[in-house]
Amino acid sequence: MHNVARKAVLSAITPAAQNTASSKAIGGYFELELPVSTFPLHHSAIRFQSARAAFHALLSVGQPQRVWMPKYICDAMLAPLHALDVEIVFYDLDPGLGVDEDVVLEPQDWLLYVNYFGLCSDQEERLLRRFKPSQLIMDHSQAFFATPKDCLATIYSPRKFFGLPDGGLLHTTLKVSEPTEIDSGSVARCSHLLQRLDTSAEAGYADFKLAEETLRDTQPRRMSTLSTRLFSSIDLNRIKQRRNANFVYLHQRLKHLNGLDLDVVRIGGPLCYPLLMEYGNVQALREALAAERVFIPSYWPEVRTRVADDALERQLVDGCLPIPCDQRYERADLELVCDLLLRQMKRVF
Repeated sequence: MHNVARKAVLSAITPAAQNTASSKAIGGYFELELPVSTFPLHHSAIRFQSARAAFHALLSVGQPQRVWMPKYICDAMLAPLHALDVEIVFYDLDPGLGVDEDVVLEPQDWLLYVNYFGLCSDQEERLLRRFKPSQLIMDHSQAFFATPKDCLATIYSPRKFFGLPDGGLLHTTLKVSEPTEIDSGSVARCSHLLQRLDTSAEAGYADFKLAEETLRDTQPRRMSTLSTRLFSSIDLNRIKQRRNANFVYLHQRLKHLNGLDLDVVRIGGPLCYPLLMEYGNVQALREALAAERVFIPSYWPEVRTRVADDALERQLVDGCLPIPCDQRYERADLELVCDLLLRQMKRVF
């Protein structure tokens, strides 16, 4: 093509078209094929690489003098407070997993409450009536499908519900900006996700632990491009329905053993089925289940350092079996889990 003609062609291309052509590769090898979901939940959230990073950003903007935190919480959510030198005041839970009645907030205090297992919406409503909403942070790391509350902030951790390498979401009334720096470690964190899909849960466990370590840094960064795309492909409505159905089935089979009073009428995509055992060697039961490739996590061993031996929080650490009820499992899977659990209980106890 002659230079004059070539220049004429290029000048006919609009600036928008030139930008599109230069920013998006055309042709070559394929990426993963991912659908696009239309479920509107959390489309307006500010996106971070983790829930703890979202909390860090919130603290940086709000600059509270002190924050009330539940004793029953993971150390990861305390890390931003330590990093920013914010005073922590721990509070006890009442028997219904609400905030102990002795807690009194000063005008400049904040209080963070965890929607435990995704089953504590009633407790949140009571808190909103009891305290000023502008002082309350609702931690929905275990309650992804619960809508944001009309309060200072609501924090989410989609990694606890879906196969994502990173991600945290924040809804807040404060002017928190989305980070300009994008998390760049997501591809390296995908090994355990791919290994579990390709081989087994055991094969990817070591890489899972390594991936978790890379998210210890609470300095806020934006959710990775990969996680953002993966997240947008998830069929959230189907997952919520499956979790609800699985939870109801587990409750039908195991409620006679459960020390927690659970409301199955208002569930909305819970994290798990928390089975609180009030007797017996629960750790031995957990190990017996693991030997049969049923892996039950423990939330959170570090809590033991903050509570008395007879505290409710200690009972939750030592006696609670958070049984999976998520979207990966059908009724037949849960039947096997329940049968195995009941059989192992007779042997262990």
